[in-house]
Amino acid sequence: MSPWTAAVAHELLCLRRERLPHLLLAVFVAMTAAAAFIGSSARGTVSAVYREAVAQQLTAAANPFDALPPLYYARNTVVYIVLIGALLAIVVGARSTLRDRQARTADLILARPGSPAGYLGAKLAGTALAMLGLMAASALISIACVSAVAGHLLGLGDCARLAALHGLGWLFLLPFTALGMLSGTYSRTAATALLLPIVLWSVVVFVLPLLGTAAHPVSLLNPVAPPPADRTGLFALTAALTAPLSLGEQFKQAASALLGGPQAAADPAGGLLTLTTAAALGCAAVVATRRSRTRSALHD
Repeated sequence: MSPWTAAVAHELLCLRRERLPHLLLAVFVAMTAAAAFIGSSARGTVSAVYREAVAQQLTAAANPFDALPPLYYARNTVVYIVLIGALLAIVVGARSTLRDRQARTADLILARPGSPAGYLGAKLAGTALAMLGLMAASALISIACVSAVAGHLLGLGDCARLAALHGLGWLFLLPFTALGMLSGTYSRTAATALLLPIVLWSVVVFVLPLLGTAAHPVSLLNPVAPPPADRTGLFALTAALTAPLSLGEQFKQAASALLGGPQAAADPAGGLLTLTTAAALGCAAVVATRRSRTRSALHD
């Protein structure tokens, strides 16, 4: 086994022993499983109101849920990836580098032949594989739950769309994994290493979209990005500057295009390009960390 492969395997083994990531993982999997049934409950409530209105001859319109595709019930999964999945990625990334700094194992590893870039690249690959496994499990759960709600097995096309959604979700989580690793490397204390990336995540997900749109803050919890407001003057400038940095909104727009539906975006290419660029920059920043910074001690 090569040193790089051994480092990846060791990272995966350490992740299995962590308690906090396991808690977030359990919450994420549970919410992913419940996402389809939450959508089904909303459909049942609206359909009951619709049948009552039809019985009282208050409307002759068709049931609004009759024309919706089965993947409509997977929309809430997008929100859970943005909220719980990103927090899980941050914690996993931060613990990855904090673990070695607390145990001082980086000194022993980097004293042997090898570069810090290879060492950190292996740790990043291990965490990325763990997040990929999480997204694969979430995709299987989503397919099973949506099939149960729809009353029939999803076709290959719908299964492929759900798989693509979770692949896009994995790409969305990579920048936050890298952010956690960078915070765990550069922070002076373990508490700061976890707090700082969470603050930055809240800015990216909640603050930046508000600077570029006139949306109500609660609307940012919707699985579909709000429509763009009238952008003129200074507001147009802030929207142009913050839109590429609003990774949550970019992910939601691309995800809506994959899932389809009445509010689907036209093309996921823009969001895909933004997420790919953010992931590449984050990974490059991790592997570019200096040897002295990697071996620095915590001041807890």
